[in-house]
Amino acid sequence: MFGLKSAYLYLVALQVTLIKFLKKIYFSTNRYNKSLESKTPSQVRFNPNPFLLSIISPYTKKSFKINEINLNDFWLEKKGEKLFEHHNFLWLSLIDRKIDYKNIQKLIYLWMLKYSSFKKKVWETSTLSTRIISWLLNIDVIINNGTFEFKKKFFQNIIAQCNHLKKNIGFEKDPLKEMEILTALILSGVVFRDYEENHDIGIKALEKFVKYNFDKDGFPKTRSPNDLIFFTKYLLLCHENIKDAQLYVPEFLDDILKKNLECMKFLQTPENQVPFFNGASENDINHYEKYFKDLKINKKERKNTIGGIFFAKSKQQVVYFDIGGPPPKNFSRNYQSGPLSFEYFCDGTKIITNCGFGSSISPKAELISRLTASQSTLTINDTSITKFERNRLINRIFGNSIKNTFKTKELILNNNDHRLGYSISHDGYEKDFGCIHKREIYLDQENNKLVGIDHIFKKSDGIPVRYVFRFHLNPELSAVKTMSGSGALIQISKNKSLLFSVRNENVEVEKSVYLGGKKILDNACITISGNLVNKDKSFNWEIKKNIK
Repeated sequence: MFGLKSAYLYLVALQVTLIKFLKKIYFSTNRYNKSLESKTPSQVRFNPNPFLLSIISPYTKKSFKINEINLNDFWLEKKGEKLFEHHNFLWLSLIDRKIDYKNIQKLIYLWMLKYSSFKKKVWETSTLSTRIISWLLNIDVIINNGTFEFKKKFFQNIIAQCNHLKKNIGFEKDPLKEMEILTALILSGVVFRDYEENHDIGIKALEKFVKYNFDKDGFPKTRSPNDLIFFTKYLLLCHENIKDAQLYVPEFLDDILKKNLECMKFLQTPENQVPFFNGASENDINHYEKYFKDLKINKKERKNTIGGIFFAKSKQQVVYFDIGGPPPKNFSRNYQSGPLSFEYFCDGTKIITNCGFGSSISPKAELISRLTASQSTLTINDTSITKFERNRLINRIFGNSIKNTFKTKELILNNNDHRLGYSISHDGYEKDFGCIHKREIYLDQENNKLVGIDHIFKKSDGIPVRYVFRFHLNPELSAVKTMSGSGALIQISKNKSLLFSVRNENVEVEKSVYLGGKKILDNACITISGNLVNKDKSFNWEIKKNIK
């Protein structure tokens, strides 16, 4: 049965779904499409840098051979194919701008013949917004030597789609899609003098958006590194185009972009990825180095926490430690239940990992990736700390938001020349099992090793619990249990290995899954497990280079 909160969310979701259904019917009418018409822009006052499209484009191949495709069949909807993957026009980042302009014009002309009026999937918010951005960033090559009629129809089409966004931005609850909308509107106002109002509307809304969605450090309130990357991409597009057009760059935009890049630099792992916390997956950020340098972004020397993530580096060792509590419920759509989880790197290689966010693989993989067992931390009685909304209607409208919460408590850890670390506890298991988990993790600089101290404090007598500490390994690594049974040998290469060891505990090497890429991979997981009734539990573990 629904709780009171879930019942309320269900009713709201039902209402929103009904409104969306009615809107889509109205959007398909001639009356609505007529309402999107407005003054045709008289001129293009600014040609953006087309190469900025690569910031948001998912394509990594070098070219899109448009001369090898049948232009007349390009927009045919073929069964079994991803019908709408081309409608965002992000593939324009791959074209040969010197020779492809005529074919591009024909493709866009054919598109306008078929899709100028509202079509449910083709005019989906994200697809539509990125299409406007793609067109505007390539407007010079699109209208190059084009006829007056083509230019007029093209300009009218862009503005009609912008008008659709303006009419519906208030209904958009997904912050990622809202960011795309605002970018599209701002760019349209930068490119077309007759629509400066779009720029003004977009900037005003963007300022409110920034205040609502980011904390004081410029980190998304979702606590998601992937959201950080996404927002940074679109803020960069806005910032660079406004600057290149020699328009005034608002102070708040300068400020949030610099903070975003500082956060990203802070989280940049030795593999040029971000650590796998709260919706993060494999995401190369190496191409942001230019902007790090341009804005003189360096990892802050004194600040060692951002977005509830602790960072420490010593020689060739790096550790990221989740010390934050859950985000507010309205920012929790990508939250993964992994308090006190961590990721560890040695000599540039990720050793200990969380399993990653499986949303790009399948809904089932995403569900698995949210569980506490998928993070390198403690589980009790195979129970996940955080519970998520499971109703499909609620999830469709609000995302997989959390239903319960917990608190973390920071503890003093004296960092010095010999060790860098953090001590934290959480009460996520107190209500159900009467347990508090405290974890201290630090880099021992003198002995070049990672040290962890885990405590389970039993606050309720008589409740038996089964505890499991998991240490998920990079899928490229293997591990074997040592002869003593109190450790595991982690093989990095033929001549290089690390030793995981623990005092007075039995270690096992089990199978796990890695969900951080585009497909499920097998990996190994080091576990420490046992049973508790009335006693507290404490033990020390460490990871150090294996000296043969």
